[in-house]
Amino acid sequence: MRFAPIASGSSGNCIYVGSNNTHLLVDVGISGKRVDEGLKNLDLTGQDIDGILITHEHVDHIGGLGVLCRKYSIPVYATRDTILAIKSYNYLGKVEDDIFHPIAPDVDLKIKDMTIKAFRINHDASDPVAYTFCADGKKIAIATDMGTYSEYTVENLKGMDSLLIEANHDVRMLQVGPYPYPLKQRILSDSGHLSNELSGRLISSILNDNIDNIFLGHLSKENNLPELAYETVRVEIDMSDNKYRSNDFKIMVAKRDQMSQVVNL
Repeated sequence: MRFAPIASGSSGNCIYVGSNNTHLLVDVGISGKRVDEGLKNLDLTGQDIDGILITHEHVDHIGGLGVLCRKYSIPVYATRDTILAIKSYNYLGKVEDDIFHPIAPDVDLKIKDMTIKAFRINHDASDPVAYTFCADGKKIAIATDMGTYSEYTVENLKGMDSLLIEANHDVRMLQVGPYPYPLKQRILSDSGHLSNELSGRLISSILNDNIDNIFLGHLSKENNLPELAYETVRVEIDMSDNKYRSNDFKIMVAKRDQMSQVVNL
């Protein structure tokens, strides 16, 4: 399997997951041009993409969806309520109904040689989900935009070989930062975003002998720093009561506006 964040941040998200036979995108919250540039770095084009999986309907996850659908007619997979929310947005332009394919959380979806499972997350959207992917005996997970996590989240993220987990904000930076109070409360709520500390604790609870690398993703431009996210998560792992330490695997911070490192499993 191959795994590459094309962009991951509060201003736009698009992540590639693929095998030798299957090529998928998770979210397209960046321009179609930037998606094409990212795929070119992977020696792919939009015509190679077998499906787009949408986590939820916020603009930083679907902003480029209309352009890509009209240009390449790529099938789009999302929960039924997410599809209805996407269709209600006029700014995406005309998107044909038969492009959309509703999925159900906790039910396996097969696309060629890839098995995908959506699972529910806590976020202020219609029916948001995260995804796990399995092919060639390897497992990858992408989980962002969740204000909190539960044992259900942990169970769905166990046994991964690689993953991208949200580390959205530093709580202190957010509290003293320029955001208006209601927005701060939204981000800090159980339907908001994971802080660096919570991200580290979640990662600590799902570590296993197979994990080779972890991306920290969806960082806030205003309320976080890549170095701060990295160090906070690393400290949380090292302070946890499991047998693993942060230097047992590679921790990377996914880049906001350009392609991150490509991971080959």
